Amino acid sequence: MPTRMRITMLPDVILHTAMSVDGRITNFPADLGLYYGLAAQWNPDAILFGSETVLAAVRENPALEVPPEHEELFTPPPGTKEDPRPLLVIADSRGRVRCWDAIRKWPYMRDVLACCSAATPADYLGYLKERRIGTIVAGDDRIDMRAALEALNRQYGVKVLRVDSGGTLNSVLLHAGVVTEVSVLIHPVIAGGKADPTMSDPLKAGIMDLQVPLLLQSAEVVGDGIVWARYRVQGRKEA
Repeated sequence: MPTRMRITMLPDVILHTAMSVDGRITNFPADLGLYYGLAAQWNPDAILFGSETVLAAVRENPALEVPPEHEELFTPPPGTKEDPRPLLVIADSRGRVRCWDAIRKWPYMRDVLACCSAATPADYLGYLKERRIGTIVAGDDRIDMRAALEALNRQYGVKVLRVDSGGTLNSVLLHAGVVTEVSVLIHPVIAGGKADPTMSDPLKAGIMDLQVPLLLQSAEVVGDGIVWARYRVQGRKEA
C-alpha cells in the first residue's frame, strides 16, 4: 500500500513590535493605542506570549497575582468555540507562570492555553490540569515551536497567530523558520539606557548564528511621526 503523507499546517505568524530608533523595546513612551489598533487588523485566532513577558507584566502590576482561593476563575468560560476573541497562548517550558486565573479575566481573550515541553516539571503540568488550562506539550528540553504551532492549527483551528513577546521567544520562532511577517513601529525617539531588551535576542535564546533575510512589503508614517514597516520573511519553512 502507498505510504500516506502527513500534511502539516502552520498558522501565519506575525511578529509585531514597537521600538525606538535605536532598537529598544522598552524605556520609551510607546503609542500603545496605535500599536494595538494596528495589531487588530490581522484578526488573529491566537496571541502568543513568552513567560518572560507575562512575568514582567506581573512585576509591573501585582494585582495579577490573584489569591488561589478564587476557584470560580479556574473554570473555562462557556461558549469559547463560538467566541470571536483570540486565544492567549503562553510558552512556559519551565513552569513559572502562576497567575493563570487572573489572566483568564482579561476581557480581550476568549481563553488561555499553555505550551510546555517534556522537561516541564510534572507538578506544574498537574497545576495546569487542576485549573483546566489547555496544554500543548511539544519538544524535549525546550518547546518545539514548530510542533506546537502545528498543534495549535490542528487542535484549535489557529490560522493566524500574532506574537507579543520579547527577543528570546522572537529569536526562537525566527530560527525555527515559522515566522511569516515582521511588523515594526519605529518611534521617533532615542531610548538610550541598556543595550537590551531588543526585539531579537539570539544570545539569551542560545542561537548565536541567527540571521534572517526580510523583504520589505510596505513602509508608511502613522501616528505622530511613527514609521510602520512591514517585512515578509524570506524562505519560511512550511514542512
